Amino acid sequence: MIFRNTESMFGIPKIYWVLINSFASFWFLFIISKILGKKQIAQLEFIDYVVGISLGSIAAEWAFSDDRPFYYYAIAMAIFFLLALFVAIVGRKSSFLKRLFKGKPVTLIYEGKILSEGLDKSKIDVNDLLSMLREKGYFDLNDVAYAIFETSGQLSVLPKGNQKPVVIEDIDTKKVKRSALTDVLIVDGVISKSGLNEVNKTEEWLFGKLQAKEESELENILLATYDDENDELHIHYKTD
Repeated sequence: MIFRNTESMFGIPKIYWVLINSFASFWFLFIISKILGKKQIAQLEFIDYVVGISLGSIAAEWAFSDDRPFYYYAIAMAIFFLLALFVAIVGRKSSFLKRLFKGKPVTLIYEGKILSEGLDKSKIDVNDLLSMLREKGYFDLNDVAYAIFETSGQLSVLPKGNQKPVVIEDIDTKKVKRSALTDVLIVDGVISKSGLNEVNKTEEWLFGKLQAKEESELENILLATYDDENDELHIHYKTD
């Protein structure tokens, strides 16, 4: 912002108005945030994100404004605060309105199978799903029974029964398999050449395993992984 003169309202230098407005906008925003409650960034739902961005923008504009009354910005921030509060209160009273404003969780993996329609609704792809699973500590998709994409953007994972945490006395060390990364061979119908190289296999071998002759026949495969230890190919098909 370019100042054309050194004084503003009431003959007070503009630099002082910047200091006053910055201080006022900060504390106004702080009070609103305390009332609305706090969440970690990763836990913010869409409506919370929109309100947070809007309040921050208004507060920043307020801090550097010298040609509009301060209460314009205070009123605007108060309106966003009241709308956010309204959504929070109504959401507790009506499940329909809560889904309307905040959306609803989407199942991405059901009984060990990837649901392609869930990926489409969530606007994420298979690689994103695999990345989120790794962040949760699941490097093998075959260990996952259910995965739900929450409205906060977090992934909730329920492992298969034999992968649930156990105490030491429940473990038979003779049956514990070694840990290994999952080798991805096909993603969205496209062969991963790097994945084949990792397991020292060829495309001809893969086609033989799938009983296919060309890559166009793989378009219905959402994900295919290879278990090197048991020489097994695990395939997840696209759902209708």
